[in-house]
Amino acid sequence: MAGRPCAPAPGAPTAPGAPGYGPDGSGPGSGGFPAGPGPEVRSRGARPAPPADPGERQRLLDGCHHDPHALLGARPVPGGVAVRALRPFARSVVVTAKGLRAELYPEGDGFFAAVLPLREVPDYRLLVTYGEEELELCDPYRFLPALGDFDLHLIGEGRHEQLWQALGARPMTHQGVTGTRFTVWAPNARGVRLIGDFNYWDGTAFPMRSLGRSGVWELFVPGVGEGALYKYEIVCPDGRRTRHADPMARRTECPPANASVVYASHHRWQDGAWLAARAARRVHEAPMSVYEVHLPSWRPGLSYRQLAEQLPGYVRDLGFTHVEFMPVAEHPFGGSWGYQVTGFYAPTARLGTPDDFKYLVDALHRAGIGVIVDWVPAHFPRDDWALARFDGTALYEHADPRRAAHPDWGTLEFDYGRTEVRNFLVANAVYWCEEFHVDGLRVDAVASMLYLDYSREEGQWTPNARGGREDLDAVAFLQEMNATVYRRCPGVVTIAEESTAWNGVTRPTHLVGPDGFGGLGFGLKWNMGWMHDSLGYVAHEPVHRRYHHHEMTFSMVYAYSENYVLPISHDEVVHGKRALVSKMPGDWWQRRATHRAYLGFMWAHPGKQLLFMGQEFAQGAEWSHEHGPEWWLLDDSYHSAGDHRGVRNLVRDLNRCYTATPALWQRDTVPDGFAWVAGDAADDNVFAFLRFDAQGSPLLAVSNFSPVVRHGYRLGVPERIARWREVLNTDAGAYGGSGVANPEPLRAEPVPWHGRPASVRPVLPPLATVWFRPA
Repeated sequence: MAGRPCAPAPGAPTAPGAPGYGPDGSGPGSGGFPAGPGPEVRSRGARPAPPADPGERQRLLDGCHHDPHALLGARPVPGGVAVRALRPFARSVVVTAKGLRAELYPEGDGFFAAVLPLREVPDYRLLVTYGEEELELCDPYRFLPALGDFDLHLIGEGRHEQLWQALGARPMTHQGVTGTRFTVWAPNARGVRLIGDFNYWDGTAFPMRSLGRSGVWELFVPGVGEGALYKYEIVCPDGRRTRHADPMARRTECPPANASVVYASHHRWQDGAWLAARAARRVHEAPMSVYEVHLPSWRPGLSYRQLAEQLPGYVRDLGFTHVEFMPVAEHPFGGSWGYQVTGFYAPTARLGTPDDFKYLVDALHRAGIGVIVDWVPAHFPRDDWALARFDGTALYEHADPRRAAHPDWGTLEFDYGRTEVRNFLVANAVYWCEEFHVDGLRVDAVASMLYLDYSREEGQWTPNARGGREDLDAVAFLQEMNATVYRRCPGVVTIAEESTAWNGVTRPTHLVGPDGFGGLGFGLKWNMGWMHDSLGYVAHEPVHRRYHHHEMTFSMVYAYSENYVLPISHDEVVHGKRALVSKMPGDWWQRRATHRAYLGFMWAHPGKQLLFMGQEFAQGAEWSHEHGPEWWLLDDSYHSAGDHRGVRNLVRDLNRCYTATPALWQRDTVPDGFAWVAGDAADDNVFAFLRFDAQGSPLLAVSNFSPVVRHGYRLGVPERIARWREVLNTDAGAYGGSGVANPEPLRAEPVPWHGRPASVRPVLPPLATVWFRPA
């Protein structure tokens, strides 16, 4: 059902406002409460109720009442118990309880009421007649609030770290009755009504109550259960009526439909061993090789569960330690790749249910693969059914239009200074980690959050209280988010996509830097500088690379200023930037050779690695979110399939050698883990360096980015190691290379070189990277 009234089932009511479920979630007329009262005794003493205040009554009909429970439901009054119901289009409404059956008097406009000769409010039901059909229902207005004061206190303080358990739609048993509690934050609304397929999208009979100063509106609806579609009808301060999906919805309809869906998880996790091991592992001292995936296009047409049957095996075979999913939170436009989110708490319904996504994460964990998800707290789209001007005011976005409008993407920026908005986002980060067991959050577009003048000209922004350009609210939010995630979720890592020289992105939040700010508290940061510089270098013809040698060495000047990830991401293989292999100059052999050499250099360089799907087998075309990787390149029927399989074989061996060699990851974040051997061989296009593990055991990595074989190329090495053996060579025939190699161990000679007392003389294959370890 796509957000429209469903066709009534046989025997179901056809009048708007008539619920389509019994109190236990069953169909119309099925009851759901205990069978009717014993002997039916008509209450002879029922009398008309005193008329409701006309103004109160009209506000209720207009959807502008803050406390509908004050007019509707049952309550003691002098001389009995008054019962009032709002059931538009009903012919009659009868109250039934043990030993009682009393018809309410019609008051017009769908109101029915009576005073019953009772001493206390009974456990009653309503029999509502529409046409010739009679429904037995439980009155939503007989219940106390289903949200506690402590939850409201935490919401007001902006400190509810499990906000999704308080707001949104939650199936539950309340006062002994099954149903769903609906809660939404809309502090400036004049009124909020619940609409859904259970009331034919007419909220007249379902006004919600405001819970004090919290700005939260609440209604417990008996009989509504999992799978029900719903939205909120909001009366704005100016009187306009808008309909919005639930910001806290944990499940949504499949786009382009946009209703929220009542959801409860039934997944039973089987990854306890993975989580225990993760909590005991220090991320910075562990291997991390990441395969970036756009789930809808990795194998187009596969669901989460179908992906769970294919993706873990593929990733494990290639030796990657982690996958990173481009945003999986619900988004209306597939062409945004998920970076314009409308359902921050709901995995996209395009591929299945939230439990299906949990199944995929579980399958990856059981295969020994960590899961990182892209998270987008920087902005949100302007769709009028989502977060934009949610209660008729700038609620989630900043009130200053200059601060609210993102200058690049046509979206809106969050108001990080508002406690409830910050709580919404911090809790969302925790939600993905706790509810979906993800192992990391890669935070998108951090730079756009940090600077008030980001993509803005002079006069389009206002300095902060210090007179600077930093967004102090965004800084405080990121610090709180990181501190909260690391405290609550042992072993999880947060990763910043931050493209500037902001000081202290991965510094702990309590350590203040020279700029007067505490660290942002991220675990890792994407090294955008390394990516741009190194890709620029390999894009030059070899004869010209000598003039750009520094582009490959400059990264080591700042390599330990932050904890880095080396990203070759989706952003580098779209929009005319060309696929990785297509960036390389020369003929097809030279392009593949340089591609392989570059990957070998990247895997040996300090930092964690990330490679976007399709680049592991040298796809030549840019990535398309509609078609995904060009898997046909690997098919035997394609004449160059062996070339592409060769590159994939290299990636497999790179990962296996990487994870088996602590020197390549154990001291990634400290200078003692790296030393140049030859960083200035610009005329030769050669780079050589050593990596060391915690015990000082080295790996020697040598890259020759020229198309000539260099025989007996002398390199200085540590004196204590007598022999070195080749452990990986990107020019190997199995990878599509020329097969130039060092088959025998290299003997260290007592010839000082490169400032070291000994040296070796390997042969360097053309356009290749070679790794050596002590023999």
